[in-house]
Amino acid sequence: MHKKPLAELLRPRSIDEIVGQDHLVGKDGVLRKFFDKGFLPSIIFWGPPGSGKTTLAYILAQYSKKDFFSLNAVEAGVKEVKEVIKFAENGRDVLLFIDEIHRFNKAQQDYLLKAVERGIITLVGATTENPSFSVISPLLSRCQIYVLHELDVPEMENLFQRAVDYYQQQGIKLVAREKEGLYYYAAGDARKLYNIIELLVESHQSNEILITNGEVERILHKKFARYDKSEDQHYDTISAFIKSVRGSDPNAALYWLARMLVAGEDPLFIARRLLILAAEDVGLANPNALLLANATFDAVQKLGMPEARIPLAECTIYLAASPKSNSAYLAINKAMKLAEDTSELSVPLHLRNAPTTLMKNLGYGKEYLYPHDFENHFKEQEYFPDKLSGTTLYQPADNLREKELKNYLLSCWKHKYFFE
Repeated sequence: MHKKPLAELLRPRSIDEIVGQDHLVGKDGVLRKFFDKGFLPSIIFWGPPGSGKTTLAYILAQYSKKDFFSLNAVEAGVKEVKEVIKFAENGRDVLLFIDEIHRFNKAQQDYLLKAVERGIITLVGATTENPSFSVISPLLSRCQIYVLHELDVPEMENLFQRAVDYYQQQGIKLVAREKEGLYYYAAGDARKLYNIIELLVESHQSNEILITNGEVERILHKKFARYDKSEDQHYDTISAFIKSVRGSDPNAALYWLARMLVAGEDPLFIARRLLILAAEDVGLANPNALLLANATFDAVQKLGMPEARIPLAECTIYLAASPKSNSAYLAINKAMKLAEDTSELSVPLHLRNAPTTLMKNLGYGKEYLYPHDFENHFKEQEYFPDKLSGTTLYQPADNLREKELKNYLLSCWKHKYFFE
């Protein structure tokens, strides 16, 4: 007789049994409010594996009392969708759940769209990919998009206790001496957590199972990386990564990048740090760095792991190997401090906007010289409040690109600004 997996045995059967996702199913959660009102729109759930997308779909069907059909987009096509729609057209109230909906092509999604538009079915889709990149816009506009989050440690503790209680009823005692490895490999995925626990139980003949990090490693044939996203290792490793890029060492930077990725760090967190590095540390020495970092962030959003490691590595090498300048970073910090200290100074009349006749009569914009009317598209005039005239905030750094900027500024302003 086939034995159901632990994850299926312990799957929540009601909204109150769901662990996590309080923003959706908690006291003030939007789905709970739908249940209370007996209302159910078409929905797409976007979230990581094991966060509860399929479970929520089953519970939605249960609460709504609709006829429930479940398809997986990897295996199903238009034929299977047509069969469900034909059933619904016979006057049945149908909820169609499509797992991995992002894998449906445009033609398949277009067919779904027609049924959703006509109200023939209520669609619930689940995807691990950003739906704005993988689901056609007309279908997206007719569905509510709800984001599910990976489970954190307190929520994993709750799930672990459910497993303890279940096995206790079977005469098996789970004794957890260490759980860091268990939660590390589960990575916020309820299904993975239960699968690992089940492996631990099935690999022992004893009725008492001792859980340690070493035992989890033995079962999974993997080594537990001691890296907690909320602890010092997280901050120390990202610090080492940042300092390696800033210090122009692409080899060390790649090593710390790999350490983070192997440990399960959020690739978007790393991509954000690369954006900051491009602006703060490479800066005007190589303005293209910011363009590449921004493109990297977009690519990581679209790809996800493991493919995201490639653009992250490309950007890391490029930034580390680029000349460095923090001149823009220093300049804006000076400017913000000056702005705080001189906020009482008025905008000079010639720089003010004059959208009305009254403002023009008051002299707004009257003495402004339009630079493009002059030779080389430049004409010297005052852009600061008089009290701040000649203030130098930006100091070009000593690199090829900024030497060009410095020479241009000197040709324009002569000795008005002091450039070191």
